[in-house]
Amino acid sequence: MHPDTALLRAAADRVEALAARSTGGTWTTRGLLASRPEVVAVADDGSTEHVAEARARSAEWIVALSPALAAPLAGWLRSAAREPVDPHALAVARVLAP
Repeated sequence: MHPDTALLRAAADRVEALAARSTGGTWTTRGLLASRPEVVAVADDGSTEHVAEARARSAEWIVALSPALAAPLAGWLRSAAREPVDPHALAVARVLAP
């Protein structure tokens, strides 16, 4: 297997593993916690769980990169794991891979 292909697959596996152990649900920003936006996960049953407190400019980034992004991101990385390798996918994989 080509090293770039292996790296892309490893990064996809890591994204899925991180999402599996993270708080599920729909992540949203709510109110303020100690004067900072609070990131909250809302489960299908309506229950909520605190995910993080963030700076105002970071809260939206955290929400955007919730576990909901894992499946399409991992799918994109795996689909890029063939010749010719997408250089953008490879750049993402280099950041994500352990």
